[in-house]
Formats: sequence, structure tokens, C-alpha cells
Amino acid sequence: MSASEDRAGTLRRRGFILEFATLGWNVVGVGVLAVLALSASSVALAGFGLDSLIEIGASVIVIWELSGSGAERQHRALRLIGVAFVALALYLFVQSSVALVTQHHAHPGVGAIAWTALTALVMFALAGGKHRTGRGLGNPVLAMEARVTFIDGMVAVAVLVAVLVDAYFGWWWADALAGYLIVFYAAREARQIFIVNR
Repeated sequence: MSASEDRAGTLRRRGFILEFATLGWNVVGVGVLAVLALSASSVALAGFGLDSLIEIGASVIVIWELSGSGAERQHRALRLIGVAFVALALYLFVQSSVALVTQHHAHPGVGAIAWTALTALVMFALAGGKHRTGRGLGNPVLAMEARVTFIDGMVAVAVLVAVLVDAYFGWWWADALAGYLIVFYAAREARQIFIVNR
């Protein structure tokens, strides 16, 4: 086996480890966020949970893509991630609009603050590892999914800020505003994916 093949094998294994770590974190996160969103009655936390569901789907898609090869498989994998982002953007736009119109007040607690802060740190670390690994492999699907994971970290920061200002300053509209921010990022990522994969 040549040095380049050995390096590619090492990078592919690292890609699998990073994806399985992301998958595991988000599977737990969906359950945690479902409980937190229901107890806090928070649109932002519910949206973050849905974002975690998309991250689960994206990780499964990348694991599927890493276990095979070919441009057609990569193209299909990227489009599936793009469709998931569109669905998230549409759902959250409706939910955030309803929350603003009805002046819905969320009631976030310490658990929401702790989980979103920890998730942000984990997602940024995983995104960095995926970006380097995807670039080393020349794999556009892993590199794009690194952006999905980075966005997940940014979403965690946005939700964290919204939860903090709502909890400590009583700015009830911050929850819906965080939802709109997630809509913006999801729509931007979907657009980027579909432009690249025409």
C-alpha cells in the first residue's frame, strides 16, 4: 500500500469517527432539546432540536457516502442535505412568525443555557476536524457537512444568546428572533448546496 493510500485510509477512518461522534451527540441532543423545548415552551429550542435532527440526517448521509464512492453518490448526498435545510427554514419561519404575532413568551431555564453552551463548543470542535479531514480527502460531501456542523454550533450560540436575554432581561421576542436567524442560515446553506450541485 502506498503512503498516499495509507493516508487516505487514515483520513477516511477519522471521517467516520467524527461523523459517529456527531451522530451520537445529536441523537442525545434531540431528546434533551425536546424536553427543554416543551418545559420552556421555546420556539428557538424546538428549532435547535430540529436542526439537530437535520445534523443526524447529514451525518448518516456522509457515513453512507464515505462507505462508497463516485460523483453521483456525492451529488445525491449533497442534495439530500440541501432539502433538509429547506424544510428546516420553512418550518421555523412559520413557527417564529406565529410566536411573534401571538407574543408567545418562552420560559427557558438553566438546563437550556448549559446544553446550548456545551453543544456550541462540541460542534465547533467537530466542524474543525471534519473540515480538515474533508479537505485532506478531497471529499466535498464531508467538507460541506463540516459547514453544517459549524452552522449547528452557530445556531447553538444564537439560541444561547436568545435564552439568556429572555431569562435575564425578559425580552420574550428574542426567542422568535433566534428562530429567524436559524431560518436565514438554513436558507443560505441550502442555496449554496444547490448552486454547487446544479
